[in-house]
Amino acid sequence: MIKLGIIGTNWITKMFVEAALTTNEYVLTTVYSRSLDSGEKFLADLRIEDATVVTTLSDLYADIDVVYIASPNALHFEQSKAAIEADVHVIVEKPTTSNPVEFAEIEQLLAQHADVRYFEAARHIHQPNFKIIAQTIGELSEIQGATLVYQKYSSRFDAYLAGKEPNVLTREFSAGALYDLGIYPIYAAIALFGAPQAVQYLPILLANGADARGTANLFYDKYNVTVIFGKNANSYLPSEFYGLKETISTSNIAELEHVTYYDGEGQTENIGETPDDNPMIREAQDFANVINDPVGNHVIYNQWFQLAKQVNQTLFDLRSSAGIEFPADQKE
Repeated sequence: MIKLGIIGTNWITKMFVEAALTTNEYVLTTVYSRSLDSGEKFLADLRIEDATVVTTLSDLYADIDVVYIASPNALHFEQSKAAIEADVHVIVEKPTTSNPVEFAEIEQLLAQHADVRYFEAARHIHQPNFKIIAQTIGELSEIQGATLVYQKYSSRFDAYLAGKEPNVLTREFSAGALYDLGIYPIYAAIALFGAPQAVQYLPILLANGADARGTANLFYDKYNVTVIFGKNANSYLPSEFYGLKETISTSNIAELEHVTYYDGEGQTENIGETPDDNPMIREAQDFANVINDPVGNHVIYNQWFQLAKQVNQTLFDLRSSAGIEFPADQKE
């Protein structure tokens, strides 16, 4: 069994732990939390009795095989570095790091710890319906681009309106719409079409300089991909991929509940599968496969790593085009 440690005790951490345990590949052994009480409450909610709560990273990394990091974005870099230096595998929530300089340092550190694997938890690209979309796109005679949408009102936006500074809506923590919900459609675009030749981001900014909503344009040789995302409003638009006459539509580019194929005559066919109740099961299993057999799964791991690198660079290029800077960009 893979000994799992976690950083963060929020809803997404709970979802990942439940997914990991469902695979029967992991055992949760250690929870890192700034507060013993919150860590113990997290374990109680999961009805896990044989795990330990720690308040220092050194204690966390002392006796685990892999860490799942779901802390505020700006903390991912240092926490990942500490794990790699301790020869602990890393599963880090999106985004991996705040910028390509940090990612390059992670890559250099991984070269010094060749047995460590580093995963970005982009759960949707591991789901069967995403693979169905990719296969169907590959069968199109011509690709005409896509419009990808992921916009929903953040549970923290009311706090912002009340004058507070939630972590997910401040540049101090390398956050905002692009580095949160926007990552899902950006990841999908690059996974399906490759890195764009040029990018443009048109954001709606908050008073604190963070982006609340925006439209990103990814420019390819013969088509464009338009990406719409945000945290201060809800959208119910589907995401669509365009052939010459055919269209592939999905209800939500992150959740991928339904996938519909429209032929040239407008006739429809449901080509998707019913998704898992927990959308993180597939990625947890995929990561376990690599950890258990790194040699046999080297090719797919390298593909995921290079994709994460391309996404990281594209996110940086997009916010640079809009003049959005993070404090993390100024570090020596």
